[in-house]
Amino acid sequence: MAIGGVLTAMVTPFDVDGQVDEEAFVRLLGFLAENGSDGVVVAGTTGEGATLSDEEKLRLFQLAADEGGELIVVAGTGSNDTAHSVHLSEQASQIDGVDAVLAVTPYYNKPPLRGVYAHFEAISRASSKPIIAYNIPSRTVIDLPNEFLRELAGIEKVAAVKQSRYTDIEAIEGLDLLAGNDDTLAEVMDAGGTGGILTCSPFAGKEMRRIVDEPDTRATIQAELKELIDAFTITQLSMTVKAGLKLIGQEVGGVRLPLVECNDDEVAVLRGVLERRGLLSAV
Repeated sequence: MAIGGVLTAMVTPFDVDGQVDEEAFVRLLGFLAENGSDGVVVAGTTGEGATLSDEEKLRLFQLAADEGGELIVVAGTGSNDTAHSVHLSEQASQIDGVDAVLAVTPYYNKPPLRGVYAHFEAISRASSKPIIAYNIPSRTVIDLPNEFLRELAGIEKVAAVKQSRYTDIEAIEGLDLLAGNDDTLAEVMDAGGTGGILTCSPFAGKEMRRIVDEPDTRATIQAELKELIDAFTITQLSMTVKAGLKLIGQEVGGVRLPLVECNDDEVAVLRGVLERRGLLSAV
């Protein structure tokens, strides 16, 4: 089965004490399913995975598997510590209903590409689920060239790449190609992609699904989403997506430090674009 469609990089709701709000998480799963998402990525970057404990992540993976209905569930198990990524991937693979794991290129350590290869090879040995390799040079300082991606495609279970660079986007034989940036979804689909892991899909999931399904109109739809996507990238995405969700009535709580709440100016930008899209009443 191809890994694709509209996969939402899901935020992690917190309660007033900063603890995971499981009831809000389940409600958000239902909201996303009703609004164009084919699946969710749980405890990824947008889900503040860096500040979640392993226990919190595994509980969220289980909740998504149990309560997500027909949604594809991708578990964010990546780390810059191979042993940690291996452990989480192995644990996530044991959850019935988790469909794949997402593993980011090791960040900060700056390993050579042969170290990156060994990292994914180790995860592959531990995981019984397909692995999505996450290439995001803006955060990891390492870019995975297409020739190297062809090598990764030879590793058992490495099944897809979430491509979050803006140049040299190419479908690699043996790897499903997923857009990692909302503003490249149409370009990725034209290059032979299967979908995207997206952040603005809670607000435009049905339009993004049309980009996947409608080759003749996808460029036009992508252009129409530019204002929305630009608004949500005015600051860190966990912050803006949570602020936007609260504006449309989805109570997802705050963020964990070092992230902070959007300020009044940032919220005003989000409110304006959501009003223009008819997602909330003008105030």
